Amino acid sequence: MPPDPASAPDDLPLDWVAGAAPRLLPYGSALFPAMRQAIEQARESIWLQTYIFHTDEAAMGIVAALCDAARRGVQVRVLVDGLGSHRSIETLSTHFTEAGVEFMVFRPWRRWLDIVQRGRWRRLHRKLCVVDAHAAFIGGINIIDDRYDLHHGWSAEPRLDYAVQYHGHLARQTQWAMQRLWLRTVLTGSLQRRLRNMPGPGVFDTSPNQRAYWQELLDWGSAVPDLHEEDGGPLRLDAPPPLGAAASPPAALQSADTSLATLVVRDNFSRRRAIERSYIHAIHSARSRVLIVTPYFYPGREFRQALKAAAARGVRVELLLQGRVDYRMAAWAARALYGEMLRAGVHIFEYTPAFLHAKVAVVDDSWATVGSSNIDPLSLLVNLEANLAVRDPAFVRELGAHVEQQLARSLPINTPDRLRTRAPWWLKPFVAVAARAFVALAGGVRNEY
Repeated sequence: MPPDPASAPDDLPLDWVAGAAPRLLPYGSALFPAMRQAIEQARESIWLQTYIFHTDEAAMGIVAALCDAARRGVQVRVLVDGLGSHRSIETLSTHFTEAGVEFMVFRPWRRWLDIVQRGRWRRLHRKLCVVDAHAAFIGGINIIDDRYDLHHGWSAEPRLDYAVQYHGHLARQTQWAMQRLWLRTVLTGSLQRRLRNMPGPGVFDTSPNQRAYWQELLDWGSAVPDLHEEDGGPLRLDAPPPLGAAASPPAALQSADTSLATLVVRDNFSRRRAIERSYIHAIHSARSRVLIVTPYFYPGREFRQALKAAAARGVRVELLLQGRVDYRMAAWAARALYGEMLRAGVHIFEYTPAFLHAKVAVVDDSWATVGSSNIDPLSLLVNLEANLAVRDPAFVRELGAHVEQQLARSLPINTPDRLRTRAPWWLKPFVAVAARAFVALAGGVRNEY
């Protein structure tokens, strides 16, 4: 009998790294200039992976910077998701091919029949960029204008979203994870091999490229970043250290840097529930506050139990969810849990000024995470995701203060009338059945709702 996917080693040790110097970047208006500046200064390599890469003015600015870098001899590799970026693939391919950018599409979306094919919903949902194996960017922000939505058009106010810039050893670890996915895509599902008439690098079209890729595959295993480098080697931990005012980093790191960070990636191999576990570990350790921001909220039973247990022991648990709905089914899923969460003492707010796309959390004044993962079955059990977890009091305070400003602009769900208008009695069983069916279709790990 094959092993249960849910029994995969999801609690592999986390590498808490000093010296990453995380910098919060709210909105694309902060991310895109910082990313362009790094790309313009690149000397050796640029790796970029994203779910949506659009062709609006803001996105084309990034395209131009990537193309300029490739023309001056920088190796540039761009991987986009075949569903999220399907409208832009032809345009992007034209620009990238002319400039010498290596461009590839992850799981190209070929026809509507893909909707019912098992495993086709396993999408590349990460938003990552690494420049010269030194400067990295991570978060929930796609390469698209903040005020434009693919399904709803333009809006007056930008959607709420966050990214982080960081450096050093953790950036090299991020590039290693990106290279792993790139080579895996080349081998098992690259666009060139499956659809010759679609855009992408001609990896196996010529013998020099073929030899180069085979050599890279042979060398890749020895390219794992050294875990004990001088610029802040990681502290290996099976779980995050205890949170709260009394917590402090180990003595070996106290004199060097009190800021720690770790990259938490979710894939369908060795870390199938890594992001979910990182949230649950942090929530269990909370002493005063848990603040979660996500547009799509439908966690499994263990995650919900952690939130309710935190509220029961006096922790203030707050959820900032979408109020301006983009996908109705996703909104129904979250609202199906409103009653359960409110009865447990969890505070719920809906963000109404604009669309909400942020995926961040703050626990006490000690731990925060920013990344691409929503708190729903698609992100926690199916998609390829990447989050940065940070133990840096200054960073945590900055992120918490920014989110608190958004809470002040949001609608609290704190009356029976508001609850009834959002969560009729039949919604919870309906959503539970739909969620189980979807996870089974998508080929995700098992979970209970």
